[in-house]
This record gives sequence, C-alpha cells and structure tokens, in this order.
Amino acid sequence: MSEANKGKALSIDVDGVAYQRLPIRTRVVMPGDELDEIIREYTAGQLQQGDLLFVTEKIVAITQGRSYQLDEIKPRGLARFLSKYVTRTSYGIGLGMPETMEMALRECGTPRILLAAAVSAVTKAFGRSGDFYRVAGYKARSIDGPTAHTIPPYNTAVVLGPEKPKQVAQHVQSLLDVPVEVAVVDINDIGGNILGSTLDRAGEQRLVRILGDNPLGQGHESTPLGVIRTV
Repeated sequence: MSEANKGKALSIDVDGVAYQRLPIRTRVVMPGDELDEIIREYTAGQLQQGDLLFVTEKIVAITQGRSYQLDEIKPRGLARFLSKYVTRTSYGIGLGMPETMEMALRECGTPRILLAAAVSAVTKAFGRSGDFYRVAGYKARSIDGPTAHTIPPYNTAVVLGPEKPKQVAQHVQSLLDVPVEVAVVDINDIGGNILGSTLDRAGEQRLVRILGDNPLGQGHESTPLGVIRTV
C-alpha cells in the first residue's frame, strides 16, 4: 500500500464501524494500457478476504480508449454557446469549456443536453442548482476536463465516463485471487457516485459515505485504486 495521501485520513467511522481506506499507488495509466494488467500488477499481495477494492472511473475510461487530448476535439458552435452558462465547481471545470461540452453532446445526444440546459435555466431563476447534471445524467457528470492540478498528460485531456461500469466491476472481481467486492467509483471533493459494483444498493450507499472525504485526492497522488478494510 502507498503512504496516505497528503492531508487525507486513512480511517473513518461509518455507522459505528471503523474502516481503513488504503490507497494503492500506481504508475500513470496511459491510453493503450490494459486494465487487467494494472489490476493484477498493483493488487498482488494487497488484498485480504472481506476487503473491498475500489477503482476510479478515470482509469477504467482511459483503458477503454475514452481519453481525448484537447486538440483532438473540435467543438461545434452549440458547444461553445452552452459551455458559457455552466457553473464551474471548486474541484473541476465540468462542462464549462467548449471541448467538454462537445463531448457531452456526443455522449448524451443534443436533445438531452438542450433539455438539461432549458430545465437548468428555469430552476436557476428560482435559486435551485444542479439540475443540468441531474437531467443530463451520469454520462455528463462523469466527463472530466483538464485542470492545472491533474497529472500529465491528463492536464490537457478530456476523459469520458467508463462504459459498462457494473460489468467492469464484475470482471475485475473475477480476476482476483482473494474474494473481495469491487466498485467503480466517481469520487471528488464535493461528493461521489458508485458507477457500478458487485455490492447491493445498501452497500453502495454505505461506500459513498466511507469515501465521502475523497481519500484518493484529485491531483498528483497517482492512486487510482484503493482498498476498504474493516478494522
């Protein structure tokens, strides 16, 4: 296991149970890498029966060929227009740039993005936020744009959400020599989602609380895998 990420606690109590969150440091995962190889290499000797292995959605998407450098993306006029009205969050640019909005249009379809924009415009007038992403769906929420603190080469790239995350979690579970649960997660400094897992619904909700403070971090930690272990 790697050292704890700077400023991130290794343990947390949820519902009266103590859990360790153990980040696994890897090399930078690049397009063309195989997820199976990454999982086998970096989890070898790290897991115990009863653990939960969580995998960030970003490395799943990268190994699926769903990472694009900015100069590969040619935003249409609609993407440039809509991106001006997206509220940028403290942890990332979201769809607030033409390139990420263009990929949202491709992923979700123009009608859905236009509907999300229309709903958001109405509800913002009443002081409500977040409806754009609620309507656009998880594919839009999962798009990661470039930020200064992102590890290269992804500081100049757009990474889409992973395809078939539940099936990915089930496949990863089948690769492991130790019986553990697996989850593909999208966790950031303002919340998180379980995109797919081998858990039931209650288990996924508990996992969101366990990872609520984002123990993997968002920047140069290079810890796209982690283990949850009951103390």
